[in-house]
Amino acid sequence: MENAKTSKTPMSTSTKLDKDEQGKCIDQKLYRSMIGSLLYLTASRPDILFSVCLCARFQSNPKESHLFTVKRIFKYLAYTPTLGLWYSRDSSFDLHSYSDADFGGYKVDRKSTSGSCQYLGSMLVSWFSKKQNSVALSTTEAEYIGVGSCCAQILWQKQQLVDYGVYVKDVSIKCDNTNSICLAKNFVHHSRTKHIDIRYHFLREHVECGDIVLEYIPTEKQVADIFTKPLDENSFSKFRRELGLCELE
Repeated sequence: MENAKTSKTPMSTSTKLDKDEQGKCIDQKLYRSMIGSLLYLTASRPDILFSVCLCARFQSNPKESHLFTVKRIFKYLAYTPTLGLWYSRDSSFDLHSYSDADFGGYKVDRKSTSGSCQYLGSMLVSWFSKKQNSVALSTTEAEYIGVGSCCAQILWQKQQLVDYGVYVKDVSIKCDNTNSICLAKNFVHHSRTKHIDIRYHFLREHVECGDIVLEYIPTEKQVADIFTKPLDENSFSKFRRELGLCELE
């Protein structure tokens, strides 16, 4: 890797990974060791989380195409060796979050990918990228399920802050889908939403009692987009800065 070319993004926007059943098999132990190292690094490098989690889905039968994609992540790390999260001592304790979902983005089973990140003031404190458990039938459903998962994370963090004597209410969750926001605020049970699993409808309850507030944000300002799909260089760099990643030398 010392002599390899560097990459400005961890994954190309044209990358569409699948099982590649006709592809050439590679050393499973090598592939798993590479994924394990990268997963460890995601604790301090949220910018590679989506790419690593996507590649990790093929550990049972890795192919040459999967290894090529993993190597690109290492090339990106070689391009940004001094990048890290910056935490300012004078940041506020204003808890807020971003939530996004990529509808049907996973090529293998067409399940959507949820992504979210939580901030205390300007400081990034948690983030996740996860494939949803079931196939969503619409963008609204995928976004709604994603916001529900984000809400659960927010409630846990609120309780953790209580242990430190910090009490917050009306936590903002920023979402770029107006239909899912309307669905959470509309307490009439429409027939078109009955197929959504009941465990996600607790979101409505917490919106009603004021624990969280859903806010619309344009897609071009949706930071959580970086956790749901590959982005072009300009968008990726912009959202990476929004996460608080900067050069630490």
